[in-house]
Amino acid sequence: MDPVIVAGAGPVGLTLALALARLDVPVVLFDETTGGDEPRLARTVVLRPDTATLLERLGCRATAGARPWTGWRTLRRRQLVRHVPLEPGPLFGAPPPAAVEDGDGQDGAQEAPTASPLHLPQHELTRALRAALAAIGDQDLVRIVPGTRVETVEQDARGVSVRTRGAQATWWRGSHLVGCDGPRSTVRKQLGVRFPGRTAVERHAVAALRADLPWPGEAVLHRSPPWRSIDAEVTARPLPHGVWRIDWLLPPGRDLVTPDALMVRVRDTLAGWCEETAIPYELLDTGVHTVHHRLARRWRVGRAFLAGDAAHLHGALGTQGLEEGLRDVGNLAWKLSLAWHHDASDALLDSYQAERRTAVAARLRTADQSLPLVRAAGGWRAVRRTVLPGGTRGHDALLTDGHLGHGPLGAPPVYHRSPLAPAAPPEGSVTVGTPTGAPVADVRVTAPDGAVVRLWERLGRELLVVLVAPGTGVWDRRHWMRAGLMPRLAAAVSALPMRTELLVAEEYPGAPAHTVLLVRPDGHLAAALSGVRPAELYACADAARGGDAARGADAEQRGRRDTEATARR
Repeated sequence: MDPVIVAGAGPVGLTLALALARLDVPVVLFDETTGGDEPRLARTVVLRPDTATLLERLGCRATAGARPWTGWRTLRRRQLVRHVPLEPGPLFGAPPPAAVEDGDGQDGAQEAPTASPLHLPQHELTRALRAALAAIGDQDLVRIVPGTRVETVEQDARGVSVRTRGAQATWWRGSHLVGCDGPRSTVRKQLGVRFPGRTAVERHAVAALRADLPWPGEAVLHRSPPWRSIDAEVTARPLPHGVWRIDWLLPPGRDLVTPDALMVRVRDTLAGWCEETAIPYELLDTGVHTVHHRLARRWRVGRAFLAGDAAHLHGALGTQGLEEGLRDVGNLAWKLSLAWHHDASDALLDSYQAERRTAVAARLRTADQSLPLVRAAGGWRAVRRTVLPGGTRGHDALLTDGHLGHGPLGAPPVYHRSPLAPAAPPEGSVTVGTPTGAPVADVRVTAPDGAVVRLWERLGRELLVVLVAPGTGVWDRRHWMRAGLMPRLAAAVSALPMRTELLVAEEYPGAPAHTVLLVRPDGHLAAALSGVRPAELYACADAARGGDAARGADAEQRGRRDTEATARR
């Protein structure tokens, strides 16, 4: 079969090419550049535990040099209103704790630790992704075509034809095409897909500098700082080697940010935080980050797909757009792999748009509805009445949680009403700490070879079935597959319509003993069943691969048969 064509070699396109290659799907990657990426310390990415683990699982070592933050401080005027201690996430040997809950109502309240995000320059991520692709060393599996961009896209029932221009201007043939070619996507335009939304929703002045701030290793959100040159909000996020990225939310309008005005902001901010008039610092990079909110009408047209900035623009908190693109990759890669290897159903491929577009649309809608009220001068009364109970403390919590990957502005998506779920909850369904459609908790599990690993390490290639069995830590690993419920469960797993790995966990949040969890390759919970139920487990696995999504046609046929039978009677 022809390879999958990926247009665009930014972080999302590179990650998708790497994910497909790990699934033994050949890829041709069009790179408009000649393989370089300009180092920009003012252009960074924040990775929450789910996206950081995705990159690590694919063999991208970008996170190796990153250092977790030790805490998050939210200030208002001169007062500390919230302090969240952070601890290393799963990449540093610790599981991600439960979502942060707001404090006890007292300003500056100490909270339970939550998992730290990872913050690194985007060019370091791109460089690490290119290195991971180069390490594959098989041009039949991954071919990068530099200095080349899409010009024309044509489709037929068997594949996609793409004409390129640049260093290699010719026609290419692929089984599928994924446009990761940015906000001005040629692929999207060739597909005739509209890209409505809002331009310049917010603007931020950005500076990367080296300085000694009072909170080494902690990120800071300072709202309404008491300095005349600062308008509404300033955020400081630490990078490795004593470097900080500082963002100033600019007032509405299109006024230019002059170098002199930016230097005033830098000096006043450092002086205000350090309570000194002359703070030594080294300015490394500057820029203006303009936030746009746009969402493509369609993410799939036949055999062509859109991902990353070609599908959506979202950066309400300054660093979120790329992370949503990485989640696009996690959702799409395993589905394209099934389509390439096993000719998966259209229903499975359609679910990419149904799940990801719906999730991003909800995030954009929340940002569009809440942030203008939270940040508008004089708008507190309306916000308190209609959106955020608790007044300014609720606003602080909304923004803080969003920055830390929690709440409506930051939490990983839950695929409610996914087309890959059964039409109705199967018999024997149980409620656990993870809602159906949400990312599973990264608990420790025992693999068939007896190795104890983290659950997220096993994601990406196949379905996972996890038996929650307290006390399994004392089982003799030579015989554990023959103990308890394992023989029946192993037989049920071997009959599933998709490759599945069987794992055992001593515990899982909210799950009673003998709960059986079905986990999709992208880490989202497909079902939680009480005990071994082969028929229900098969139905859920079939739905997860898109088989049960054809239930509408099957139901229609059954309905016609029932109607005809009734008429005959």
